[in-house]
Amino acid sequence: MKALYIVAALVLLFLLFYRFKKPAVKTTIYQFKAKTLEGSEFDFSTLRGKKILIVNTASKCGFTPQYKELEELYQKYKDKDFVVIGFPCNQFGEQEPGSNEEIKDFCSRNYGVTFPMMEKTNVKGDSISPIYKWLTSKSENGVENSSVKWNFQKYMIDENGFLVGNVSSLKGPMTSKIITWIEKK
Repeated sequence: MKALYIVAALVLLFLLFYRFKKPAVKTTIYQFKAKTLEGSEFDFSTLRGKKILIVNTASKCGFTPQYKELEELYQKYKDKDFVVIGFPCNQFGEQEPGSNEEIKDFCSRNYGVTFPMMEKTNVKGDSISPIYKWLTSKSENGVENSSVKWNFQKYMIDENGFLVGNVSSLKGPMTSKIITWIEKK
């Protein structure tokens, strides 16, 4: 009989824990706006129905040649409801020291970048931008906690605006994980 009371108490504790546990809130990227390199406001709600690859970029990084693959990926899939969004960041080895105008010129001249590029952004720390706080906080995105470890970390957002996951800087944009995700119906 005592064992029955113990089991009942454990079940009650289990139910109370899950009843009062605050679930992760799964929100979309569509609530955000950012400034482009040109200073215009970019509203992420305009991307409804598109898969989005968000990448923190830098012009003086060993991964900088990934711009070429990012542009190739964008050109290949942009007519299939896919977009790449670049967020220059100077928080890793100060590898993005330029102004927004210098960044735009560098990307265009060296890699022919035509995908949208936002203004320089903080992707970690106390001054993290709201969009990166959302990307890296399970309590905000409802999917996973992560941290941006270096330049060219890639975040995948589905056509409904929900975070899918991320890909490390060590893997290029043409990795099978990204291609499979883009091509998945």
